[in-house]
Amino acid sequence: MASYSGRDFASGKGLTVHVRGGVIEEVTDCDAEALPLLSPGLVDLQVNGFAGFDLNEGDLTPEVVEALSQALARVGVAAYLPTLITASEAALCQRLSAIRLAQQGLPFSKAMIAGVHVEGPSISAKDGPRGAHPLAHVRPPCLEEFARWQGAAQGLVRMVTLAPETPGAAAYIRALTAEGICVALGHCDATEEEIALAVAAGASLSTHLGNGIAATLPRHPNAIWAQLSEDRLMASLILDGHHLSRSTARAMLRAKGVGQTVLVSDSVTFAGMPPGRYSSPIGGDVEVSGDGKVSIAGTAYLAGSGSCLLDIVCRYRAFTGFPTAEALTMAVSNPARVIGKTPALVPGAPATFLLLDTSRDEAPARPVEILHNGASMLP
Repeated sequence: MASYSGRDFASGKGLTVHVRGGVIEEVTDCDAEALPLLSPGLVDLQVNGFAGFDLNEGDLTPEVVEALSQALARVGVAAYLPTLITASEAALCQRLSAIRLAQQGLPFSKAMIAGVHVEGPSISAKDGPRGAHPLAHVRPPCLEEFARWQGAAQGLVRMVTLAPETPGAAAYIRALTAEGICVALGHCDATEEEIALAVAAGASLSTHLGNGIAATLPRHPNAIWAQLSEDRLMASLILDGHHLSRSTARAMLRAKGVGQTVLVSDSVTFAGMPPGRYSSPIGGDVEVSGDGKVSIAGTAYLAGSGSCLLDIVCRYRAFTGFPTAEALTMAVSNPARVIGKTPALVPGAPATFLLLDTSRDEAPARPVEILHNGASMLP
């Protein structure tokens, strides 16, 4: 039996987790002083790809999905939603089928894939709000098409992001939420009234608030203020240092509150890749800068994130000035709540958790252990 001691990120209590055979056998109290933060594995609601593995390129295979799941396990992710962006219906259904096969038959994906997030295709067609999504495949929502997605995925679609100004959005939102699907608002150029109608219909989340929107907006009202002020909407944020400035991030966190905010990576296949120019099926050529920024080549438009969720959590205090424990609430407890999970370090649960050293005041937190089913993921 192996034992790991840390300071529970939620309560501050010292805990020792005793592990045998990949499962938590016992959890006992200990002195919390000078211990690293202890947390269940991370939950990421928006993963397009990572470490060279892409969910949105060509014909997806279960083997690529499994390789992505393994790569995410190495950076502390316990559960995630593979995220498919705007594409033809045929492409979406093919990729959904591949994800379903991986989730049903391959070990890492079976343990980690908690559903699928379809981001689009019913988003704004305008440059800016559309982001890197291909214009040719933007289209209105269609319940018959959604049923075909679920047929291909065998019910795995758990979240859909759409623009609330899309014709037919309110009826579509009502139908999906009646099936227990989380509907999120994003990539939009909506009015306050359109956002209010979408929320009344059941929308419950803003996808990467502050991004997927026009670069220049009216001072007020605008779609950011409307979503930020709506208490019935949680907000996902990409706090990688590129998608939102420090001051914007701090203001949004204070306005929404830790309990209503979810951290997501929005990572793409180029996350962690060396700087350079790469060919991408999403928006054409992509540039990766030395600081990890991923953008559509020759433009100011971002093409997803070059950071994994662990990077975002570890840099949270240095970036925002707020405690790392907050980041874990927003990267574990809150996203798990969105998809109906309750991660906990309790006897009988898989030994999938992480320990973060936060002792250096001005420096990013540092993972000192990452376990997946009892196996260390650190090099």
